Amino acid sequence: MRTNNYVVEDLIDWSSVPNDPIFQLVFPQPGMLSEEGLADVRDLLRRGVTRTVLRETVEKLRAELNPHPANQKTLNVPRVNGQELPGMQHKYRETVLFFPSEGQFCQAFCTYCFRWAQFTSVGSQQQFQSTDGDLLRAYLRTNKCVSDVLFTGGDPMVMTARQWQRYLLPLINDPTLDHVATVRIGTKSIGYWPYRYISDSDSDDILWLLERVVKSGKHLAIMSHFSHPRELSTPVAQEAIRRIQMTGATIRAQAPLIRHVNDNPQTWADMWRLQVRLGIIPYYMFVERDTGAKHYFEVPLAEAVKIYQEASSSISGIGRTVRGPSMSASPGKLHVLGTATLQGEKVFVLKFLQGRNPAWTENPFFAQYDPKASWLSDLRPAFGEKKFFFEDELEEIERAETSSGALYPYPEGMEYKNMML
Repeated sequence: MRTNNYVVEDLIDWSSVPNDPIFQLVFPQPGMLSEEGLADVRDLLRRGVTRTVLRETVEKLRAELNPHPANQKTLNVPRVNGQELPGMQHKYRETVLFFPSEGQFCQAFCTYCFRWAQFTSVGSQQQFQSTDGDLLRAYLRTNKCVSDVLFTGGDPMVMTARQWQRYLLPLINDPTLDHVATVRIGTKSIGYWPYRYISDSDSDDILWLLERVVKSGKHLAIMSHFSHPRELSTPVAQEAIRRIQMTGATIRAQAPLIRHVNDNPQTWADMWRLQVRLGIIPYYMFVERDTGAKHYFEVPLAEAVKIYQEASSSISGIGRTVRGPSMSASPGKLHVLGTATLQGEKVFVLKFLQGRNPAWTENPFFAQYDPKASWLSDLRPAFGEKKFFFEDELEEIERAETSSGALYPYPEGMEYKNMML
């Protein structure tokens, strides 16, 4: 657990605890553990066992929670000459993720975090992390299909401006990386610590760096996580948004649909309306991933579709840039378009927004309707099919000697061309 005085004093409504959504968002709840697991931990605490004994039990519980979902450790990590490149993921052709070591914590921790393993075993093999910006740039030079680099964590906006300079300035000033058109920064800092852009000791230096990226000719996208409209509603958060936008950066908003936090259409409609008014682009509504305390936070897909549709239909067209509900599963980002009845069978209609093979995005497909299903693994192919269309190829990808993002170059004529003046 980690929080700060801004979250505690300005965001949580203490008169509504424990049901307050921000309280649920940052304070771990007993229901996040199984009844058996909770009883075991309580028993150890009552007995006053050593921290070593307590940690052994906690690590066993953590191991049962799928710490690295969607085959992140096996299918996403790029390899060169059989050697894994630390601190990087390359799942989709156009986008490389980089995990700077200095950014592998956050201003506050979300209870539903799907990267919780980054924080619970610091310094262990659980973590994705790297300080090697040279290795990142070398990999990008040999992968001309990559147009986007996403700095992620943790939350890289915990890094100092000096640390950021070491990664950003060589990247934007390297003429051999002209094909890298977009720099993305994944962060929840606007929601959890907006002072990062206003009154921290190096706030102006951070804003100067963001402006440098934009002036270099690259698009800068702040991929901001907002789980509830309250995170956008404070004067200091809105001032942070204004200052970021003055650099020329674009802010896109995304969040998972989480039980106890935002599992109703009114919350999402309010949040998207406020984002649009503040000049933020609504981007993704995710489904809670198959990791951590999923049983406590998950919302069935059928319910998620209804929440998305009611919220989306209640806002103007300019806010309907958001896509969801989306599952970031092992084969790719799967958009649950809705339900339908075809050939007398009720089905979920699905389509890839991103796929390990980009060609998978061309094919809508169908799964049997199951009102309790909350993840891809709960779904079965419709119309008597034995497998989903991508499953055989996914098995081939699993046997490949590098990450899926490096396996599928552009078709002839579709290569990136820099058309900037």
